[in-house]
Amino acid sequence: MKKISAAALLICILLASCTPKASTAAPMGPAVSTAEQIAQGKTIFENACGRCHKLPDPTSHTSVQWVGIMNSMAPKAKLTDEQHQWVYDYIVSVKK
Repeated sequence: MKKISAAALLICILLASCTPKASTAAPMGPAVSTAEQIAQGKTIFENACGRCHKLPDPTSHTSVQWVGIMNSMAPKAKLTDEQHQWVYDYIVSVKK
């Protein structure tokens, strides 16, 4: 009986370790920023992103691709959730 309990516990641990982790990134959705916040997003994009690498053309990726890019880069740039959303909204607004 102890072997079955130990096996069940091991399986539960393995299953729990294989589940996707909760994302701490800000949710990206339709633009919710004001024109002033989008302008702030442009400034943040130019200063925070341009500090480490050449700025990518906002039209070079789809809005879905930008979600992934932003989710990976925003923590490196130490953006707040608000700043993250503003930059995303700026990038998406350029594509219109």
